[in-house]
Amino acid sequence: ITDEVLMTMASYENICKYIHLPVQSGNSRVLELMNRTYDRDWYIDRVNSIRRILPECAISSDVITGFCSETEIEHQDTLSIMNFAQYSMSYMFAYSERPGTLAAKKYPDDIPTEIKKRRLAEVIALQNQLSLEGNKKDIGKVFNVLIEGDSKKSTQEWKGRNSQNKMIVFPKSGNYTQGDYVYVKVSDANSATLFAHII
Repeated sequence: ITDEVLMTMASYENICKYIHLPVQSGNSRVLELMNRTYDRDWYIDRVNSIRRILPECAISSDVITGFCSETEIEHQDTLSIMNFAQYSMSYMFAYSERPGTLAAKKYPDDIPTEIKKRRLAEVIALQNQLSLEGNKKDIGKVFNVLIEGDSKKSTQEWKGRNSQNKMIVFPKSGNYTQGDYVYVKVSDANSATLFAHII
């Protein structure tokens, strides 16, 4: 995710302002054990570049809790990097050993299940908070949205995503149909969805 890639994204209206940048862990020692090719400082530098070059870009992530030998302090490093990156959403999992992987061959799965689950619950709670806070900042904003189809809950509403890959639900009005682009203004939000109306 070089600066050149980010500047290219910024130059083209038809490239979404959304990047999935998996962190897995916020701690460099754990990342090395995971056989990742980056460390905490590199990751923070990339997030800073995204914010500088693409200020409206949303970032999502993957997070694993309870990796082999992860300490409580190292878990706190993951929570702190989530707070730093302000992810719009994350895919979050407790570590489970997979046969044949490097980790399974090299390291004992030594974190008790109840600790993995508690750490995962903390990660999920923080992500829900970050998602809600981020979505609330979009209230009052206008987005160009591709109508994908009926919302899950009502055939009286459309659903679609904005350039930040956020789901927006809005009442049907006018002669629009699936596949059309519409401008919508956000009036409310929860941690998963923006609620809007066509303008």
